[in-house]
Amino acid sequence: MLASIDALQQALAGVGYLADRRLATAVFLALKLQRPLLLEGEPGVGKTELAKALSQVLQRQLIRLQCYDGLEQREALYEWNYAAQLLHLRVAEGRSQGLGEGDDAEREVYQGRYLIRRPLLQALQAPAPGAVLLIDEVDRADEPFEAFLLEYLGEYQVSIPELGTISAACKPVTLLTSNRTRDLNDAVKRRCLYHWLDYPDRERELAIVRAQVPQASAALAEQVASFVARLRSAPFANAFQRAPGIAESVEWAKALVALDTLAIDPELASDTAGILFKQREDVAALTHALATELLKPDEA
Repeated sequence: MLASIDALQQALAGVGYLADRRLATAVFLALKLQRPLLLEGEPGVGKTELAKALSQVLQRQLIRLQCYDGLEQREALYEWNYAAQLLHLRVAEGRSQGLGEGDDAEREVYQGRYLIRRPLLQALQAPAPGAVLLIDEVDRADEPFEAFLLEYLGEYQVSIPELGTISAACKPVTLLTSNRTRDLNDAVKRRCLYHWLDYPDRERELAIVRAQVPQASAALAEQVASFVARLRSAPFANAFQRAPGIAESVEWAKALVALDTLAIDPELASDTAGILFKQREDVAALTHALATELLKPDEA
């Protein structure tokens, strides 16, 4: 089904994700070479949505590991169900079955049925055709967690002391995302293919808005795409701490449709700034005067 980059682009477009040629090429190579793909870029440019779209296209289960500061191995890979293990021991004792000593007792309680599988292990043990594993915002986790990921990223396997090495029966399609809040370790990058996901150009953003918000009129979709594109460009971008992403563009278009908007005016733009921006300073920066400038038609 995905015999070419064009076929992949069409398949992604079929589930509502419009990927440009460079991104489609990176994803295609990740699939063909069975390598993890590291996606870096500003928040809201479509990194997480790509994993969701890819799981639909490939008809694979999407498993998501959301990273955060302090994330530990047991939350990402596995932990033992200690309550069930203890219950097993007590029941056995009550039946006078005896579990033996030392290694015998350990073998009884350290079995797969007492293992609580977290995202990494779920992805490795997913039945055919396998899973799409999204390791989201890996830059939010700390450096020791990156070191822990190396075995999985390099060999699609993990080591569990009580059970040994567990390898993937069907290699997961693995996407890592980063908002570049800090630099990732080179060892992680070397194990992945890499793609920087930038804001789309005006035409592609217009196509995305039309696909995601079909209720919006052609004129309104044009206005939304043009307004956001100019807002991200110099010199307007200097007025804001963070430019809105694609997700905010789509959400703004939906809000404007909900307000029965035929055309955006400066007052409406400033009143709905809280959809485009998520920081108080940026909302305040979108003044009536600035919105007027942003809404001026492009010069021929």
